[in-house]
Amino acid sequence: MILIADSGSTKTTWMEVESGNKIVTEGLNPHFTTDEAFLAACSYVRQQFHLWLHKVADHSSPLTFRLYFYGAGCGSEQQRERVTSLLFKSFGTNDIHVETDMLGACRAVCGREAGLVGILGTGSNACYYDGDRIALQAVSTGYILGDHGSANHVGRLLLTDYLTGKMPDEVSVLFHDDYGLTHDEWIDAVYHHSTPNRFLAQVATFAIRHKNDADDYCRNTIRYAFAEWDCYQLADLKLQTDCHKICVVGGFGAAVSDVLSDYLRDNFMLVGDIVADPIAGLRKYHTTA
Repeated sequence: MILIADSGSTKTTWMEVESGNKIVTEGLNPHFTTDEAFLAACSYVRQQFHLWLHKVADHSSPLTFRLYFYGAGCGSEQQRERVTSLLFKSFGTNDIHVETDMLGACRAVCGREAGLVGILGTGSNACYYDGDRIALQAVSTGYILGDHGSANHVGRLLLTDYLTGKMPDEVSVLFHDDYGLTHDEWIDAVYHHSTPNRFLAQVATFAIRHKNDADDYCRNTIRYAFAEWDCYQLADLKLQTDCHKICVVGGFGAAVSDVLSDYLRDNFMLVGDIVADPIAGLRKYHTTA
């Protein structure tokens, strides 16, 4: 039995490969998630999948399943060891494989073929995958210094324009009507929120809803974010590999796939698969030789 988990900063999708049963818990990025919250989410997984995880739930017999956890924030050895320890405490199996969400995205959309792969969700990243491993990867600098092209980046751009009076008046009225927060309330929310990257990503839903408005403000904001993503994460990968086709994984990228596809084509790139959730592709990867 194989259990796979795809964990971003906003949500984690868990699936038992053979049956296809899946549930969703909160995002379990170890940079933002406490041990207690991580263990609580795993406990919920055990409860929901009690029929096929009953051996885990009562610890009455040896476990016979393998667990693959693909997670945002799992790039360092320290965090991988921490996540592995928490998963062992939760599920009791030693057959645990903690990998980055980037590798999970590659396996989901490329399988065992080479290509450029991007993540555009709450955060962002990009790499060149050689069909087996990540051969080249853009430098990740986190949600404050990086995450260009992501939902939280677009949320930052919208909020900066709104608070500094750079947002067009008619758009600013819509933005205020949607959220109704004062300047001080916005500042407090951003700087004191327990998961600011998620909070800012939620603001980006405004751009998703209004990306086809006649004034083009939201569409242009999204395109600007993609241009930054291209500059800081894609450009060197394209130059070093001479690869100009990219597949993208992530809820934000999928939600604005029309804007993303137009941007990529306008900048001489071929558009591969754009999927919101990699879990189906990971299931296929782990059931094919």
